[in-house]
Amino acid sequence: MDYARTITLDVPYQEAVPQVKEAFKAQGFGTLTEIDVQATLKEKLGLDMEPYTILGACNPELAHRALEAEREIGLLLPCNVVVRAHDGGVLVQALDPQIMVSVPERDALQPIAEEADTRIRAALNSLNPEGA
Repeated sequence: MDYARTITLDVPYQEAVPQVKEAFKAQGFGTLTEIDVQATLKEKLGLDMEPYTILGACNPELAHRALEAEREIGLLLPCNVVVRAHDGGVLVQALDPQIMVSVPERDALQPIAEEADTRIRAALNSLNPEGA
């Protein structure tokens, strides 16, 4: 099962992260955390890797609805968005919200996952209007 929504951007990595944050903000997702994986692995383990950032992007209204349906769903909320350098471009990846439905198998989560999917796709499409 493919569990990510992925697009490729043809912009410098330094420009991609703020663009992604703005695109998700336009769809109601606030950026709560920003993890520079490249810097963290270099500092903690002395390892080198490509630029890689994990954004913790949350839509409070959708998160609330999902948590009302299933308290444990916080473990599966589609909040992580990855921005990483790849083959001369930048990959932007977001978790497919259907994962949130498939693991606990709760029908009440389906409309929330569908709305989250619509918003995530809209954010990604706004970054890459020609399609993923």
